[in-house]
Amino acid sequence: MIERIGVFDSGMGGLTVLRQLRAAFPRPDMVYLGDTARVPYGGRSPETINRYAREDVEFLLHRRVDAVVVACGTVSSNSLDYLRQRFDVPIFGVIDSAARRAAALTKTGSVGVIGTAATIRSGAFERSLRREREDLQVISRACPLIVPLVENAVAPDDPVAGIICGRYLSAFAGKDIDTLIMGCTHYPVYRAAFARLLPGVTLVDPGEALAQDLGPAFSGAAGEGRTEYFVTEHSAAFTELVRVMDPELDADSIQVTGLDT
Repeated sequence: MIERIGVFDSGMGGLTVLRQLRAAFPRPDMVYLGDTARVPYGGRSPETINRYAREDVEFLLHRRVDAVVVACGTVSSNSLDYLRQRFDVPIFGVIDSAARRAAALTKTGSVGVIGTAATIRSGAFERSLRREREDLQVISRACPLIVPLVENAVAPDDPVAGIICGRYLSAFAGKDIDTLIMGCTHYPVYRAAFARLLPGVTLVDPGEALAQDLGPAFSGAAGEGRTEYFVTEHSAAFTELVRVMDPELDADSIQVTGLDT
């Protein structure tokens, strides 16, 4: 029986997934790890992403988790098979659930995907979308500056965020997309900005889609409903970042840890 679920991300973006999981599954204990010392992962080589992801999972296993949720689009698109071959616990990523949701929602058959450079380069969302519907037109755009903006606590209504998001989303002009996958778990923080820039386009949140899909796997999960939070580094803007990511979370409750503990 699953009693403790580990959730990890390259930084604090995975809190968007954790929030969805906690709402859907209130009973199991959860352990969150944000590798804030090495964020972002999106510009790293596949070998480095594998190594970072392996160390993240090893940390969670030391905390005695029974299952792992990879709350990171970059790791999910590059390292999921690697992790599943290496570790003997259920490991879930965020790619297929979001693709399944987008394929079901689109009416025009044209889906946009935004993600880190590594995620887009991997082609994971495109492959998953076309497994759902071969006829889909998929337009992808790497957005390497969004994760650093989020991790530096740049608020969604900040003009800088609007300019950067507008620059990236201009790639979808005239493409007839009606559905956009926010292919990095940091991106739902800027959901309002995306909605302003792409009016009428349905935005797919990977964490929300995953939480719905995990119902059969986690429906019998039990525990005390506790959540532990760990990061590998406190940045200068850490308290403000936590406020932006989850206003109900007390930054002082988050422990700083090394990945060898």
